Amino acid sequence: MDEKNRYEDLDEETLFLVSQTFKALSDPTRIRILNLLCTEEHSVTEIAEKLNLSQSTVSHQLRFLKQLRLVKFRREGTTLYYSKDDDHIMHLLMQAIEHAAHH
Repeated sequence: MDEKNRYEDLDEETLFLVSQTFKALSDPTRIRILNLLCTEEHSVTEIAEKLNLSQSTVSHQLRFLKQLRLVKFRREGTTLYYSKDDDHIMHLLMQAIEHAAHH
């Protein structure tokens, strides 16, 4: 595909999903949560404690990330454990962090 025509070839759904993904990655709190979940799963309580955030804030951000299928969860009793759900986005995030660290 010719790069010049790439934009014209994107359908509305693709454009929306890409913009929502970048919206998700534009928020410092969501970046911190995704970075934490990059290596292992954590409960909402663990995320809140490790990042010094309220459970309400963490839950709100996780809902947003879950809608985009960037994170997933499993239930163990009454506890939800969240983990990454999209290696492509995590790779993109790690590249952005690495890029920022070199400046």
